Amino acid sequence: MAVSTTTNITDTVRQAATRAGLTITSVEAGSDFSGNPTTRIVLARAEAPQKTAQLELPESFAEELAARAELLAALDTYLAGVSQRLRNPLPSLFITLHGLPVLLEEFQWPFHRSVSGADSFVVHGLAKLADDSPLHSKVAASLTVTFAEVLLAQQQPYAEGIIFNAVRKTFDLEQLELVKSGNRQPVGVTTRFYSRRKNGFVFADSTEDQVKEWLDAKLYWSSRKNGGAEPVWIADPYDAQYVNRQPEELKQIAAGLAKEGSLTLDTTGEFATPTAALLAEAEHYNERLQATLAALKPKFNEEMRAGHTNM
Repeated sequence: MAVSTTTNITDTVRQAATRAGLTITSVEAGSDFSGNPTTRIVLARAEAPQKTAQLELPESFAEELAARAELLAALDTYLAGVSQRLRNPLPSLFITLHGLPVLLEEFQWPFHRSVSGADSFVVHGLAKLADDSPLHSKVAASLTVTFAEVLLAQQQPYAEGIIFNAVRKTFDLEQLELVKSGNRQPVGVTTRFYSRRKNGFVFADSTEDQVKEWLDAKLYWSSRKNGGAEPVWIADPYDAQYVNRQPEELKQIAAGLAKEGSLTLDTTGEFATPTAALLAEAEHYNERLQATLAALKPKFNEEMRAGHTNM
């Protein structure tokens, strides 16, 4: 009896998920932007089933996934990262270098060809301010057809980190606005984020002091509601790529912060909890957040509202 493509994808993901310490909580049929069939797989850690991550792959990807060993290896790496991230208090929380805490959620994988006539691939998603606020950005992240060739494959496990970091970098460049409602805003994943000399993506040239401030902010915003009851993964490869460091470097910088008294590391050096002293810095982090939000507001709109325009 023939085995369905969906079963092949699910079985492959289930085996990789087991190796990563994950379980599949549900599988359902879906469809992509163009109506082509996909498989949606919801993953969780057995000890915390309330925290989930969704992986969506097109059914047509099953044959390629089975045929290319590098894709299977990268899937293992991706799911290992998902497993670690699901241990965080807020698994979808990501911090920008300017101190903006955003939840990156509801990304509609896989990529689809642009419908605007541009020669690019697009994925839609949502960046929400992680501050009990209605402010959000609907984003349309796009990469050119030529630049897409840099990716191992144009599917979620091989592109998610790059897209998330491009969204963060676009916030840092003050080219996205957080609003209560509005249209999709563009996020370009272009060669400005890629170094051919380094043969890899580069989103920031951060100093050690910037990384220290960013790590402290990550711990604060991740833990402010639970008082540091859950550890936070500080060696996340997505974060390492974003601040242009290696995961081992992040662990070393976190070890320095532990000596300074802002965090406590576990025995692996991979997870940290904030100290009471760090959590007491609410005023500092709220002031920094408000300054970042003010910088994101389009100044020309404010001037036009005040009547200062020659249009």
